[in-house]
Amino acid sequence: MINKLKVGILGGTGLVGQHFVTLLENHPYFQVTVIAASHRSAGKSYLEAVKGKWKLDSPIPEEVKNIIVKNINEIDTISNEVDFVFCAVDMPRNEILEIEEKYAKAEIPVISNNSANRYIADVPVVIPEINPEHFEVIKKQMERLGTKRGFIVAKPNCSIQSYVPAIHALNEFKPKQVVVTTYQAISGAGKTFKDWPEMLDNVIPFISGEEEKSEKEPMKIWGSIVNGRIIDACVPKITTQCIRVPVENGHLAAVFISFEKKPSKEEIKKRWKEYKGKPQLLGLPLAPKQFLNYMEEDNRPQTKLDRDREKGMAISIGRLREDSLFDYKFVCLSHNTLRGAAGGAVLTAELLKEEGFLTSK
Repeated sequence: MINKLKVGILGGTGLVGQHFVTLLENHPYFQVTVIAASHRSAGKSYLEAVKGKWKLDSPIPEEVKNIIVKNINEIDTISNEVDFVFCAVDMPRNEILEIEEKYAKAEIPVISNNSANRYIADVPVVIPEINPEHFEVIKKQMERLGTKRGFIVAKPNCSIQSYVPAIHALNEFKPKQVVVTTYQAISGAGKTFKDWPEMLDNVIPFISGEEEKSEKEPMKIWGSIVNGRIIDACVPKITTQCIRVPVENGHLAAVFISFEKKPSKEEIKKRWKEYKGKPQLLGLPLAPKQFLNYMEEDNRPQTKLDRDREKGMAISIGRLREDSLFDYKFVCLSHNTLRGAAGGAVLTAELLKEEGFLTSK
């Protein structure tokens, strides 16, 4: 634990919280010292709190089994025991806004898995390989909050992380129109088939709020900083449909795209293969060595076969071909609870530490 930052996990008993716990086991930068949840779990050991509710195939890490779960509202107590927190609480939006801001104002940086703060102009919404420069607005956010080290950084919606990286790598060709349909796993709703048996042999063509997030959040990620605020990009124009499918993990996206300057297929594949972000250049612990992976087989990527590529942190792409209405179409895949949720947040924290935003108190 020497030189490691002390970490709290807010909402640590839920599905994403469980992923945080497992990803942080033996992490070279971070050590879990606090797990917090609702009053129903508070006062129990973590092992007791998740009894009958552990949803992962991997076992509960020994180092957290005996941690006594705290109430997430014990902000003063928790803030004395951590250097920063991950937030994955399941609460109404207004309550998440309030609790995350309270932690930030208690001088505890918050890396949020929630959507509540994503649309606030001085809260960066970051995919570490794409827009780490948005960390620059943290200083202005801290001025607004009146803090010296407390701030909020949000991880984006899980589904957009399948297709936004593939599009971003092609920005030099100026994408102008994008149509995306996402086929999203049930774990995106925090469910397993045991919890949600009605999803077996079923498809639900509606996920509340998902299409708005899928169309709006990429524009913030591609936005520019003006006077300490992130101003959304205007292009490309994106329209989406989001569909729940009977898959446990992995969000698949079917993408149709047109460019101002149409590239060749070879140019597209080359950009995907060569694309690297700061996490790759810095060799961060959770960073995939090859971020974007193009697969030549006609029937790949497949959710079951390819979602776990590089510990679930890489993006798989396939079926690139010209289209009769758009310039091209292709398919993307990401692991929604790893790259799209807990893993993406941990990678963001790794980069924040390297950039000097996360420090010990």
